[in-house]
Amino acid sequence: MTAESLPAELRRAIVQIARTPRLLVACDYDGTLAPIVTNPDDARPLPESVGALRSLAGLHESTAAVISGRALRDLAILSRLPSEVHLVGSHGSEFDIGFVHELDGRARELHRKVERELERIAEGVPGVQLEVKPASIAVHVRRAERDEATRILDEVHNGPCCWDGVSTTDGKEVVELAVVQTDKGRALDTLRHQVGATAAIFLGDDVTDEKAFARLSGPDVGVKVGDGESLATYRVSGTEDVATVLAFMLEERRTWLYGEQAPPIERLSMLANERSVALLTPDAKLTWLCHPGPDAPAVFADLLGGPGAGHFSIKPHRNGLPLGQRYLPNTMTVETRWSRLLVTDYLEPECPSHRTDLVRVISGSAQAQVVFAPRPEFGAVPVNLVPEGDGLRVVGTSEPIVLRAPGVEWDITNDGLHDTATALVQPSEGNPVTLELRCGTTDLNVADLSEVDRRTRAGAYWSGWASSLKLPGVETDLVARSALTLRGLCNSDTGAVLAAATSSLPEEIGGVRNWDYRYCWVRDAAMTVRELVGLGSLTEADGYLNWLHNVLATLAGPERLHPLYTISGTQLGAEAVIDTLPGYAGSRPVRVGNLANHQVQLDVFGPVVELVCALAEARGELRDKDWQMVRAMAEAVTRRWSEADHGIWEERHVPRHRVYSRVMCWVTVDRAIKLGEVYEREIPAGWHELRATIAADVLDHGWNADVQAFTTAYDGTDLDAASLFVGLSGLLDPSDERFQSTVTAIEAELRSGSTVYRYRRDDGLPGGEGGFHLCAAWLIEAYLLTGRRTEAEELFEQLVDAAGPTGLLPEQYDPIAERSLGNHPQAYSHLGLIRCAKLLAGS
Repeated sequence: MTAESLPAELRRAIVQIARTPRLLVACDYDGTLAPIVTNPDDARPLPESVGALRSLAGLHESTAAVISGRALRDLAILSRLPSEVHLVGSHGSEFDIGFVHELDGRARELHRKVERELERIAEGVPGVQLEVKPASIAVHVRRAERDEATRILDEVHNGPCCWDGVSTTDGKEVVELAVVQTDKGRALDTLRHQVGATAAIFLGDDVTDEKAFARLSGPDVGVKVGDGESLATYRVSGTEDVATVLAFMLEERRTWLYGEQAPPIERLSMLANERSVALLTPDAKLTWLCHPGPDAPAVFADLLGGPGAGHFSIKPHRNGLPLGQRYLPNTMTVETRWSRLLVTDYLEPECPSHRTDLVRVISGSAQAQVVFAPRPEFGAVPVNLVPEGDGLRVVGTSEPIVLRAPGVEWDITNDGLHDTATALVQPSEGNPVTLELRCGTTDLNVADLSEVDRRTRAGAYWSGWASSLKLPGVETDLVARSALTLRGLCNSDTGAVLAAATSSLPEEIGGVRNWDYRYCWVRDAAMTVRELVGLGSLTEADGYLNWLHNVLATLAGPERLHPLYTISGTQLGAEAVIDTLPGYAGSRPVRVGNLANHQVQLDVFGPVVELVCALAEARGELRDKDWQMVRAMAEAVTRRWSEADHGIWEERHVPRHRVYSRVMCWVTVDRAIKLGEVYEREIPAGWHELRATIAADVLDHGWNADVQAFTTAYDGTDLDAASLFVGLSGLLDPSDERFQSTVTAIEAELRSGSTVYRYRRDDGLPGGEGGFHLCAAWLIEAYLLTGRRTEAEELFEQLVDAAGPTGLLPEQYDPIAERSLGNHPQAYSHLGLIRCAKLLAGS
């Protein structure tokens, strides 16, 4: 049987419960897993049900159990269920997971008394069978003559069932007398508590199963097998249907937990308009879009939760593999091509700041299938899709959302919580199909400009900017794409810069190192716009510094800066977990917010002052407010440079006296002095001495003679790629043997082929991570400074090779599995590539 044979309402319920964070699947044995037979000793479970239960039990955060009236020993022998499936016998008085009820002396005596009385009642009556269990005795009358069976049951009910301390459970032609208070409902509750289940499904056919059905509530699902009145919400005919239910549950649970074939991270292409970002898979599925801003909840989160978390897909109706995906040159417009179909996507840059407008154009000659499945608030909000005029209106959201789709006829279905719209469309020569997703408005009217004009305008928005850049002669096209990517991560309304476009893409597939990077880090943003200044674009640096000035205006001083803020410049809320999303390729948890917001990171001032230096040099002048900020940051360093901190990598261990943080404190004062000298500003007394003091401190305490390298911190021998900044910053002359030795040590311990790890130490988190593209860029620069150009060029080529087909780089690369990892696209990775290309080109 197939899932389609199940009632539609039950299928929807299974789809929903399969997405619970911690699932408990429990069922009865006789009449549910195993067909009812004349001889109970011949009851064998259906192999399909056994296989599905075993597979369910093997899934992450999933528990499978059988709760039966049979004695636990008999249940185990008869069912032959694998050990992964928990067995509960005697209606819950016997568990296989370590908490079998121990009978006290009184209960043991009562058990013997009940047994003697039942033996007396059943004596000489053919077909009556007593089943003695550790805490109960069952009287089976299925094989007895009907009149005799009725008489026996009546005598049992009027006799020992009425004794104090005896708990009675009636089933089909059986009555069980227990000397402990237990039933299948209590057993289900015990299991639920033991495994921390957030939802349970229970299947059963017997009247004894009603006590389990009575305990179900909220997202739980009860399935009655066969006829008869029941508290269960859903019903199936027999044991074959049970096997179908379990198989369908397995399929849905597995898909939700691990997703369909997760697209390689580096193959995701980003759309941007300097207000919003979106990600497309290689087959033109909109897999990620947040609204009303990139750090807001997702409307489409397929990337982290599969199709059930929201997607907007377009593909040929008759399947067919995509031939490729590309950006139109020097734009953020993406084309995805099949043999007879082309999908063109772009975010409109010329729209009000409260809106996110995505345009999708379908052209060619093949019929295309469109699936529109918005799931606002990471799928937590029920939505309905209402056809209206030339499109669809999304109903049930706090933010208005519409889809303009003139001439498209939609088929709308509901899974019990959300609507999904599907359609078949037929483009033709000169008559493309245009779909316009408009978030933040109810306007379904035709736009003022034609789609062709708007596409041209969107392309010119980016290509005009790109044509103004001063690009190096090394990997020119890839540098241009990196620059466009960095600009796409900038927010033109506020000046903030995203560290990355996504949240919770894993540093290890299936691991827990999944972080939310959709915010503006003070350090990362300064490093990002500084590279754009180096390419000749100053607008982004101006915007960012204005954003930073506004943040500082709310603080008593720079030392009160948090490491990161929202796009609007406000503090982040608490870090939270969205446990209804299974994560990319099953990598959980999915996080929103970032706990690093509360850390001490004393390195953040250095990159900001370096940015002011670069901007002042490009302009030939130093703005007064920028100088005042530099002074305040230098004074903050004066007060705090000797403190321990959490550092650039935001480790969740206790603070340490980190070499990189000390070097960046030195950079803050050093660059501040140079700014004052070049632009004739008053340099406070004590800065020169402080600069020398910090340098001496780093050289004295950061160098470890045993490992012949500058280490991570003053208190250990572990290495860190960030310690390369002892030489990269100019604190130590690159020709110094100590720096050259450090480069060699980091190369030996942290480089693995095409990538460089941040460190190899225990950082307080389970699991591992890949190498960082930014760290590879630092090592390339260190190679150049130490005269190792050949090694620099080879590593740079490997960095270039790690980019996806559309030129984008995530945060990390796993050289063992040969796959990309981390949030995507990552500003760090692209600014590192730009810097290395410029250095290799000699500019």
